[in-house]
Amino acid sequence: PEGDVILPFVFWQTNRDQLLKTKKSHAIWIDGSIETESLLDDIDSFSIIALDFPIFKDGRSYSHARLLRERYNYKGELRAVGDVLQDQLFFMERCGIDSFQIHDDKDIEQALNGLKGFSVRYQAAADDTIPISERRKFK
Repeated sequence: PEGDVILPFVFWQTNRDQLLKTKKSHAIWIDGSIETESLLDDIDSFSIIALDFPIFKDGRSYSHARLLRERYNYKGELRAVGDVLQDQLFFMERCGIDSFQIHDDKDIEQALNGLKGFSVRYQAAADDTIPISERRKFK
């Protein structure tokens, strides 16, 4: 493919050697069924990893995001794609997702308000914000 495109991971696997010869960064798309470990050999080649959220109740990509950020130290862009809803943005960001593909029929400004929904974090996450339980220890 020519230009800037996000490739399905299966396409990447099939055409890996040819794509690596281009010596440019690549973007891949993975769904919840992909084992995160299968990305490791080429993880430094990916400037973007798009994580699919096919339906609201499928949370596997949250796990992918945390693993990529925390265990595998992925520093590139993690993009949420698919059924990305305002109510999820705050939690996606806490898992390490840093960009969001919002459906064309949704108001982007309203969706971004989902990032402001909570002023206090109760649990540790990939975003390194100190949770309220830990803040008490410093007082």
